[in-house]
Order: sequence, then C-alpha cells, then structure tokens
Amino acid sequence: QVKLVESGGGLVQPGGSLRLACAVSGFTLENSHIGWFRQAPGKEREGVSCLSRSGIGAAKGRFTTSRDNAKSMMYLQMTNLKPEDTAVYYCAADRSPSSGLCELISAEYEDWGQGTQVTVSS
Repeated sequence: QVKLVESGGGLVQPGGSLRLACAVSGFTLENSHIGWFRQAPGKEREGVSCLSRSGIGAAKGRFTTSRDNAKSMMYLQMTNLKPEDTAVYYCAADRSPSSGLCELISAEYEDWGQGTQVTVSS
C-alpha cells in the first residue's frame, strides 16, 4: 500500500525557517519524482519545489526539496518564511515519471500525503 505521511508543520515567525518531512512507504522512492505543494484557504493548490529521480530539482524561490532514499524520506527546507507562505503543505510522488525532469504540476503526481499546516505569523 502506497503511503505518504508529512510531519514538521507548525507555527513559525516571519523570517524563520522550517523543514518538513515526508515518510513514504509501499514504493521505491529513488525511482520516483517527488514534489511539494501547498494550498492556502481560498486558493488553488500550487507547486513549490520538486526533485527528479536523477537529482535535478525545480523550485520557487526559498524552497528546496531533498530526499534520503535509504530512509524512504523526503524533505522540504523552507527559509525566510513570510506570512503569505501560510498554507497546508503536501508531499507527492510520481512513481512512473514520463520525463527526466520533475514538474510543479499537481496532475503529474498520483500519490499524496494528507498535508501538514504551516502558519507564519508573529
């Protein structure tokens, strides 16, 4: 059974940093493109960072995705957080990538975590 479980969300002050983690099971992480998305209230889900199975990544600004294939873990490092970064953050996996590069398009990912809330506020 494929499963992704996020952790590490919470309240952080503006300018702070936070690292989210996502534990995966039921599939081989190293063969997958992985990504992080977020959804704020009243807004559409948007991609913030991804990492292809080859190690080439894509990101919007202050977000970086990494992975530890041996531990079946993926991470999102966020820096210089702003109030507009407040959202529910989701990890996702594309287990059968059709191209060599990941994309920040939610339709490319078939497996999702349940989400973790990140609130940036003083």
